[in-house]
Amino acid sequence: MKKHISILSAFLILGIVGHSQKLPSFGADMGKKSIGPKEVRIPYTDMISYYGFISPGVEPDEVKDGKNFFFVYMWVPAAAPELGVRMVSPVPSGMVAGEGDFASEEYTKNASDTKSYFDTWITLERAQGVTGKEDILTKGKTANWTRLEYNDDSGELPAQPSGSKYNSVMRITSSVSDPLKSLTMGLYRIGFTTYKTGEVKGGFVAQVGSPVKLPGVVIAKTAEELAAALNGK
Repeated sequence: MKKHISILSAFLILGIVGHSQKLPSFGADMGKKSIGPKEVRIPYTDMISYYGFISPGVEPDEVKDGKNFFFVYMWVPAAAPELGVRMVSPVPSGMVAGEGDFASEEYTKNASDTKSYFDTWITLERAQGVTGKEDILTKGKTANWTRLEYNDDSGELPAQPSGSKYNSVMRITSSVSDPLKSLTMGLYRIGFTTYKTGEVKGGFVAQVGSPVKLPGVVIAKTAEELAAALNGK
């Protein structure tokens, strides 16, 4: 009887967690199995969320191919065999930042705006030669960035208010044979824009997952805010 109660309790807890997240489980490529027509993935051991908001008319961080690009910066404190990144816009109803998550000041100010959103298109890049926290504001300013992966649309995530599944997911496996494609300790950034011509505006949540524990991952809007957070300011 006790065993049955424990199992039931576990399912209830999982149900509560799943409801509060309002997003499907985020699983890794590592250990992925195919059972019939379905892919079964083990959920990432570590997952951190960043909540952000882009106000209408705000200047982009960069313009590429005629599109406005924005970035959020991330410090990864140790080598990882795989990183998963996904972005959803707008932030699903009922989803809030939890312990260990990050939220920008703009998101906090505009959290009540749940109607503004954009068609996400995301990248993950690593800064070459930035391997220490002290390098973020020195070498990070002029570092070359290596694009590790990009993604536009994913059927894994819930549809946007338009009914289209335009949210994004990518999983990057570290390459031991290519130093430029290896997931080492260092400075990373998640770039995002909108696939179609138009303005990037509204709320979003970006989630980063890893199949191993990575204590000390920090995500911030700018490299300056990232460095300050890592220094406890």
